[in-house]
Amino acid sequence: MSKVFVLDTNKQPLAPCYEARARQLLSKGKASVYRRFPFTIILKRSIERPDKGHRRLKIDPGSRTTGIAIVNQDTGEIEFAAELKHRGRQIKSALDSRRVIRRSRRHRKARYRKPRFLNRAKPKGWLAPSLISRVYNIETWVNRLRKLCPISAISMELVRFDMQKMQNPEVSGVEYQQGELFGYEVREYLLEKWGRKCAYCSAEETRLEVEHIIPKVRGGNHRVSNLTLACTPCNQKKGSQTAEEFGFPKIEQQAKQPLKDAAAVNATRWKLYERLMATGQPVEVGTGGRTKFNRRQQNLPKTHWLDAACVGESTPSILKTEWGRPLIITATGHGSRQMCRTDRFGFPLTHKARVKHRFGWQTGDLAKAIIPRGKYKGVYRLGRIVAKSGSFLFAPPGVSGPERISINWKYLTPVHRNDGYSYSLAQVCPSF
Repeated sequence: MSKVFVLDTNKQPLAPCYEARARQLLSKGKASVYRRFPFTIILKRSIERPDKGHRRLKIDPGSRTTGIAIVNQDTGEIEFAAELKHRGRQIKSALDSRRVIRRSRRHRKARYRKPRFLNRAKPKGWLAPSLISRVYNIETWVNRLRKLCPISAISMELVRFDMQKMQNPEVSGVEYQQGELFGYEVREYLLEKWGRKCAYCSAEETRLEVEHIIPKVRGGNHRVSNLTLACTPCNQKKGSQTAEEFGFPKIEQQAKQPLKDAAAVNATRWKLYERLMATGQPVEVGTGGRTKFNRRQQNLPKTHWLDAACVGESTPSILKTEWGRPLIITATGHGSRQMCRTDRFGFPLTHKARVKHRFGWQTGDLAKAIIPRGKYKGVYRLGRIVAKSGSFLFAPPGVSGPERISINWKYLTPVHRNDGYSYSLAQVCPSF
């Protein structure tokens, strides 16, 4: 099981304890609950000379999910584990939607200013919002855990994905050094690759058009591996079909898988390293090969939090993994910044509420509800608040939609304030 973080009355982090010990301290009145996620208690006295031990915070950065583990270097015990789910794709989708609405509005209104591009210089080291959010999420949790647990060092996997090897494992020599477009324009490269003929009907000596093997409307992209040549009749007949639907599955097999996740990790790895170095603690870096070697040596299943525990050469020879339920942390943000809601054409529908807090509550807060009378009379130990006018929609775990309970704010007791993340426990790993 995961251990409980402990603070003294001066909020000095102490060695984590087991749940049974924390329960005793709480029942005897020697401590109180300081934080629910991750669960932390605070003692009602100060500790002069605490024995903090040697604990290392380990991070396995990922594009969608990052593994986090705190390992006791003296005992080899994993005292805390979590999987942090990022919201990069959600941010990218919101920015794309905003861009489409802005451009359509500029084209629709002649009096509106003309579109301007490349008129703002980006600072050195700039990253797109969908990428920098991953770095910020990890940095936030590193700082939080350092305040709750005595951490003496940090380890992170400084991975680098080789894009050419991932697309073509057999590439080598000059071709690997130069890349597939060296000395070619895109169209000239395609002419050479497809033999200067239509990929579908093999027509030669005719006008050839650059065509997407998987159309953009079906999720395709502009990568050269997704482009081919087709004559005008074949291109029009194919329409929005994929090559396989058009009757040419072999051509679609040549389309390479998108490497967005690998590119995101590559783009953010050094920025994350710089942020961790700024904490002032020693930072150890490890490779993906070392992580895989450590995990296989101990016959552990592949999960994000176990990969994090196996990062770097500092991994103990024997990791104690008696429990298998890490904390699942999902980045949700602090609400939308869009002031005016629009329809799909960009016309305004409603405006964002001016007030974010109502009676001291906001959407995303976790609370306990005690309803003294009425249809929903009873005690609800935990639920998520959805702020709405004078009353609130109270949603117990696993309940959504019409089953939510409309409840007055007077019956609510705070459990955990919204901090931009939602929490849950993962299922028990079948290998444990």
